[in-house]
Amino acid sequence: MAGGPLAFHAPLKAGVPAEEKTVVEDQTHKTGRSGPLGFVTLRHEISQADDVVLTKWQDLVYRADPDPPAPRPEAPVAQTDETEARAIEFDSTLLFRNSPLTLNRHRIHYDLDYARDVEGYPGLVIHGPLLAQHLMPMATEVLGNLSWFAFRATAPVVHIERVTLCLRGHSLWVRCRDSWKRPPRCGPSRAVRICGTSKMRNAEL
Repeated sequence: MAGGPLAFHAPLKAGVPAEEKTVVEDQTHKTGRSGPLGFVTLRHEISQADDVVLTKWQDLVYRADPDPPAPRPEAPVAQTDETEARAIEFDSTLLFRNSPLTLNRHRIHYDLDYARDVEGYPGLVIHGPLLAQHLMPMATEVLGNLSWFAFRATAPVVHIERVTLCLRGHSLWVRCRDSWKRPPRCGPSRAVRICGTSKMRNAEL
């Protein structure tokens, strides 16, 4: 998953039935640093009591299986000028549980042998939305209730890496270093790091 924005129209209320509708908004083919790529954009609308409370766009990327020995594209260098930073750890159990919870069947998130031997990762790849899910509470705590949050995966994070959640103003990102033997990088899904932006809305009770 490459990323996607979320628009929060109203609070999602616990205990109230919700309905989700999904449509395909766009599909394109491109050639990237790793070869041919297919991009699909889905729009999900979640409603309660006939009112749309959340809209999320999901940008999916499809590519051929890589050659594990082949060098990976360089990820962007992460910023180091954050005003808020929080360390966080991920393990294989969390990734295994998150995959069925989000209907994600890609084996790079829970099958270590496949991730390492077929796809060439040094560990299990952390889901991009899971990283964004950890950035959003940080943004809410510092900035207040959100009306909009957008994130983009520019490179992958694996579960054996040290992860730092970073924030400066309305910009957020994930910084990692260790297993890829590189300087800190910004980006999630091939060496993440995730970069996000947020907007506030007035508090609602």
